[in-house]
Amino acid sequence: MNYKHLHYFWRVAKLGGIARASEELHLTPQTISGQIKLLEDDLGAPLFAKRGRTLELTDAGRVALGYAQDIFVLGAELHDSVRTHPGAGRPLEFRVGVADSVPRSIAYRLLEPATRMPKPVRIVCRGWKLDSLLSELAAHRLDLVISDAPIPRSMSVRAYNHRLGKSGVSFFAAASLVKNCKGKFPARLVGAPMLLPGEDSAVRPQLDRWCEANSLPLRIVAEFDDSALMKAFGRRGRGVFIGPTVLESEITAQYGVRVLGRTEEIVEEFFAISIERRITHPCVVAITQAARDGLFASGNPTESR
Repeated sequence: MNYKHLHYFWRVAKLGGIARASEELHLTPQTISGQIKLLEDDLGAPLFAKRGRTLELTDAGRVALGYAQDIFVLGAELHDSVRTHPGAGRPLEFRVGVADSVPRSIAYRLLEPATRMPKPVRIVCRGWKLDSLLSELAAHRLDLVISDAPIPRSMSVRAYNHRLGKSGVSFFAAASLVKNCKGKFPARLVGAPMLLPGEDSAVRPQLDRWCEANSLPLRIVAEFDDSALMKAFGRRGRGVFIGPTVLESEITAQYGVRVLGRTEEIVEEFFAISIERRITHPCVVAITQAARDGLFASGNPTESR
């Protein structure tokens, strides 16, 4: 039996369709369909039956899925076990994905403990949208995903949210802009040019609701998925931007900006998403402990699915 064909079948069954599997595997739907047909010919039974536009597992397909699940989960566990116990002199490879919406200063502070491990570590870091990173995690191509949101309910990923901590938000602006923002906070934001995180950011819906509750008609001049680019615009006086209050002193020093105000009514949360319910990877252990004991010491971390 060709295990590559079995793997394609497994991903189609787990993801609920050929289209989603083709996106994850970076293959055309026709290629995947052809490989599954070869597997069906080899096993001598159809694995899927068409029901309208959807695919349903046949009885043989359900049996095959059970075996495929055991095979590939055990294989991934073997791979991870060997990787996390490298031979003498060989660095431990730590593959981590950081969601685009996570501020890069936060990402650095969270990942930095992995550089201080007793044994050498080689960090491979990827920045991408959360759904793409979770697909990589599910395929065991990442050890960890750092995100400002838990796993979306719409995604059928077998992984666990490990809450690292939370922070209120502060509003920052260049000195040239601050002098034009009169009155008390938050009323002083009215009329000011605003640089906001993109709609994919977990904090954006909270910000919109907060502005509505406080009757703040904002003048939005730009929106950014990249928080570092947003801060670069803010540094040049192009608008007011937000950032985690836990990084307030760092942001003011690095970008030469001032604080217009802060609120705890908008909360940024950060999560370590792992396929492990109980964290054992040494780098992930170091990251979660440092976040909870240091950066987000006042938070109340929990674990959930």
